[in-house]
Amino acid sequence: MKISVIVPTYQRPADLARCLSAFKAQMRPVDEMWVIVRDTDLATWQFLETFERETLPLNIATVTATGVIAAMNIGLESATGDIVAFTDDDAAPHPDWLEKIEAYYLADVKVGGVGGRDWVYHGSRLEDGERPVVGKLQWFGRLIGNHHIGIGEGREVDVLKGVNMSFRREAIANLCFDQRMRGSGAQVHFEVIFSLTLKQKGWKLIYDPQIAVDHFPAQRFDEDQRNSFNPEAAINAIHNETVALLGYLPPLRRIVFMVWAIAIGTSEAFGLLQWLRFLPKDASKSGQKLWACWRGRWQGWQTWQQG
Repeated sequence: MKISVIVPTYQRPADLARCLSAFKAQMRPVDEMWVIVRDTDLATWQFLETFERETLPLNIATVTATGVIAAMNIGLESATGDIVAFTDDDAAPHPDWLEKIEAYYLADVKVGGVGGRDWVYHGSRLEDGERPVVGKLQWFGRLIGNHHIGIGEGREVDVLKGVNMSFRREAIANLCFDQRMRGSGAQVHFEVIFSLTLKQKGWKLIYDPQIAVDHFPAQRFDEDQRNSFNPEAAINAIHNETVALLGYLPPLRRIVFMVWAIAIGTSEAFGLLQWLRFLPKDASKSGQKLWACWRGRWQGWQTWQQG
């Protein structure tokens, strides 16, 4: 099978260098590689002019629009492989990454997507942990991630993670990443709607923690700064999740999801109960989070209704 790899990048030449070096070391060589670069990203363009490609089949495409979705869609349009794999510029796939991904597609023609664990490093500190449940959507609409701390054997999941995911071209032939997703950079949860669409079409999505990348979360150049609360970033993330889930869940479960999300929620996406739980710790920030989450749910509902 021919494997294409897509790496969107923006103003992270040092991270991109580490990522590309990891692909030089793959036991199963990549057949086609696309790096998608913003037209205004001079630092990355300068880096690529001097980068020693050696045998790496590197191609470069330009994107003018902001946001990762525009970049990834250009990558999808450009890639010609039977398997299309994605990772981030701040990640470094392990040497057997492509080899293990390909094995799943060769073993089962019903496999439409394959991904794995991202070992997250904060500087030199590894964020370790063990969770057996990964990438699952519970019946009432709660999403469980845990891709970065998953353990166990390869198994079917509902959602893959953008930093470590791949798809069979046949499964995604007419798909693109949904441009309704909000955000000027990361556009959080873009992979949720993409993954669930494949599930709806009857394809299997596989998560295997042995299919691994090292992930060094780098600075984002948008409103989403990862570990600090930003109301706009929170609204965008909740909006995107809401659009994805409303489009996937059947009518009754949609109602259950919205009631649960508004009344209960999670520690990341507050509902009323979570607000009461965190109120004694930080009343001001808890109120901001609740308002942002409710607003994101409402805006997500509106976007979904508009189609």
